[in-house]
Amino acid sequence: MKRSTKIISIVLLFFFIIAAVIIARTMIGNHFKKKFSKRPPPGIIVKVVEQKMFQNTIETFGTAVPAQIKSFNIEKYEILEPIKYNTKVKAGDVIAKLKNRNVTTTFDGIIGKRDFSNDIDVSKSSIIVNLEDTSILFVDVDIPETFAPYVKKGQNVDIKFSGNALKNYPGIVESTASRIDTNKRSLPVRIKLDNPNNELLSGSLLEVSINYNERNSLSILDTSLIMEGDNVYVYKVDKENTVKKVPVEIGLRKKGIVEIKTGLEDGDTVVAEGLKKTRPNGKIRPIKYGVKQKASSWKKKGKPAKTETKNKFDWLKKLNPFKKSETEKK
Repeated sequence: MKRSTKIISIVLLFFFIIAAVIIARTMIGNHFKKKFSKRPPPGIIVKVVEQKMFQNTIETFGTAVPAQIKSFNIEKYEILEPIKYNTKVKAGDVIAKLKNRNVTTTFDGIIGKRDFSNDIDVSKSSIIVNLEDTSILFVDVDIPETFAPYVKKGQNVDIKFSGNALKNYPGIVESTASRIDTNKRSLPVRIKLDNPNNELLSGSLLEVSINYNERNSLSILDTSLIMEGDNVYVYKVDKENTVKKVPVEIGLRKKGIVEIKTGLEDGDTVVAEGLKKTRPNGKIRPIKYGVKQKASSWKKKGKPAKTETKNKFDWLKKLNPFKKSETEKK
């Protein structure tokens, strides 16, 4: 009887220990789960929806033509003084002094030379001098007939030259033809460009962008868009920093900016960067787009100045095993 009682006691004690271990592990697990499961919301870059100017663009190429040009055929044997080419002249100035007459300008411009081809005998005895007024340039372009209804006189035009792609030259639509060219199926259009410093030479190939349908629309960064098939969404942030997935309708894209037609209002806040860290109906810590984070106040500890060279036996000197103390000396 005593033996069976001992066995029962041992079994009960064994099960009690197992139960205590299980309960302790559960309690410890719940404690750490509560402690570490509450992570702070991630820092996400956000941007306020604002209005920007958008316009549709028709892009084409054209050749620069001077506003005025006049040519003078001069015999070489008649020239008394060398002609100064590539110089600016005013109306009435003498550009060539000849034996029997003087060649004068009829308008302000630049003197240039145009030679005959080498296979023409007359080029040996004659030269052609051009007078060009390049203060104003014209560019004649052909616009596809599908865009003809959108091109009007006085529209703004952006012009670029391949030699200086970073600079934009403003121009306007000077005139349009009254009918479509049936051979090219296009509308002839003339662009006017002011060139007071003569930066652009006549004959230059220019890139022309005619702007139309200019309007103010809401805009966001293209990094805010979530593309799911044919649907487009953005993460909208409310006043409590809670994120909601909102469908939007987009328009034009230009230099990283997207036009928003519907789905947002002026002043709304959307996630600009960090879409992978964001979850619908989740909390975030908003960081304004373009704001630099404060630099850390932590500084590296400076290295101590080297005053004396350390010796590997310095520690032995500190122990002073061979020298007597001051009291012993006395």
